[in-house]
Amino acid sequence: MSEVKQGLGYSEEHEWAEAADGRIRIGITDFAQIQLGDIVFVEFPEVGAEVEAAQPMGSIESVKTVSELYSPVTGRVTKVNEALLDAPELVNGDPYGEGWIVEVEVDGDAAEIVAGLLSAERYEAYITGK
Repeated sequence: MSEVKQGLGYSEEHEWAEAADGRIRIGITDFAQIQLGDIVFVEFPEVGAEVEAAQPMGSIESVKTVSELYSPVTGRVTKVNEALLDAPELVNGDPYGEGWIVEVEVDGDAAEIVAGLLSAERYEAYITGK
C-alpha cells in the first residue's frame, strides 16, 4: 500500500504540493514512484521557467518507462532539486522529502492554492477507486 501524506495537496496526475515559505514544493507521490519503478533520470524545468497547472513541466524516466511530470499549480520555478541529477533514486526512497522535484512561486496565498488541490483523503480514494 502506498503512503498518502496528510497536509499536502494532490493532483490526479499523481503529484503532491506543499506550501513552504510562501512557495510551493512539488514532487511525485509514493503511488506514482511505485508504479514507475526504479527512477533513473529526472528532467525538470529550468529555474525561472513559467509552469501552468495540469500542464507538463518535465519528465521522469524509470527502468520501465518515461512519464511526464505535470505541475499541480501555475507559477514560476524558483528552485530545482539538483541532488536528483546525481541521485534520481531519492524519488523512490523518499518521495515526500529528499525526493522533491521543484519549488514554484505562485501569485496568491500558497497555502490556499495547495488547499484547493485534492486532500489526502480524496487522493487516497482516487488511487484506490473507493
